[in-house]
Amino acid sequence: MAAARQSKKESVNLEEILRQRISEGEISPGTKLRETALAGEFGVNRARVRQALGALEQRGLIERTPNQGAVVSSLDAAKLFQIYDIFELLEGLCARLATQNAEPESWDDLVELFDKPLGEAVASGNYETLFNGIETYRCRVIEVANNPMLADFLAGIYDKTQVIIRRTLILPGRAEQSLREHRAIISAMRAGDPYEAERLKRENMRTARMFLEKYQKFVL
Repeated sequence: MAAARQSKKESVNLEEILRQRISEGEISPGTKLRETALAGEFGVNRARVRQALGALEQRGLIERTPNQGAVVSSLDAAKLFQIYDIFELLEGLCARLATQNAEPESWDDLVELFDKPLGEAVASGNYETLFNGIETYRCRVIEVANNPMLADFLAGIYDKTQVIIRRTLILPGRAEQSLREHRAIISAMRAGDPYEAERLKRENMRTARMFLEKYQKFVL
């Protein structure tokens, strides 16, 4: 029994659990992460907690100050817009690479998903379903782009912006526009046009930024 408990402790991916909690907003910006409390919750020693916090700090998700501990990082408007400048370039590149790497018909399931199912979801105000659909698109495109370094860069950005993206989708008119934009992107991918897919994805990121600029006091 003791060996089983030890094995369970060793299998805990503390960094991944905390990363998910932060990126999904379960742990809010400014929250202090206490080593003792985390060690007790997960049944690991404090050295293991410090290791996980160090990895999160490298990803920019937390800030650590000597003798004060770790705090979940906050994004101000200036930092967010700087991130979106990079996000636009990388998301566009990802769409282009994925289109180049895949057969056009391989995108048929996304064409179908973004047609009636997500159209009905947006019409009924079910924005969480739209978010999940965009996440399906995003994961597929990153996988098919087949560029591990690009995937790592995007993962780091997405960790910081996932909550913001969710909030942006519920802004007036944004869900409808985002659906139209993703339909156009996927249509270009289905047509086998990588540069048009890249252009449209970058345009999608720019309009998302415009909504953020307009409504930043409600989003941040």
